[in-house]
Amino acid sequence: MEGKEALDKARERIIETIAQNIHLYGLTSSAGRQFGTMFFHNEPMTLDEMTEELGMSKTSMSTSVRALSDLKLVERAWKRGVRKDLYQVKDDWYQSFIDLFSIKWRRSISLHSTAIKKSLSELESLVEDPETSEEVKELAQQDAARLEYIRDYFEWLDRLVDAFENHEIFNLVPLTKDLKDK
Repeated sequence: MEGKEALDKARERIIETIAQNIHLYGLTSSAGRQFGTMFFHNEPMTLDEMTEELGMSKTSMSTSVRALSDLKLVERAWKRGVRKDLYQVKDDWYQSFIDLFSIKWRRSISLHSTAIKKSLSELESLVEDPETSEEVKELAQQDAARLEYIRDYFEWLDRLVDAFENHEIFNLVPLTKDLKDK
């Protein structure tokens, strides 16, 4: 087939770049190669097809596709007459990023907010306790001020995640017209 070698080279460059950068999503380079391969495949793929194309174990393919699915980068597909599970890349990369960003940051916001609330309560108790030395009270007040700053940051971050989830972010950083029309 004329031009097939050039096509494969162009695709391989992108697959390799995805493999090198997939760590940003907390995944391995092999998961990136799997994602890139699925991206260029015009039909949903079974684990057996992925194994054959990538030369990796079916267990490895299964683990990676589960991780890609958990991050909403791939989804199960259905095809008449096919009994095996099929997977395909989700079409909306913007929404995939938003989902990943939201999942990761909501978890961080929740953990930090809980810890800050508990620590602020403990520091307040220290300051109000007549048995606490003046030196410790002063340090507790300084720490409380730092924690209030951090709490404000996580409240801002929570609003930022909201802006991604409700797509207000696109008012601040608009999509190009061509992308909106697709």
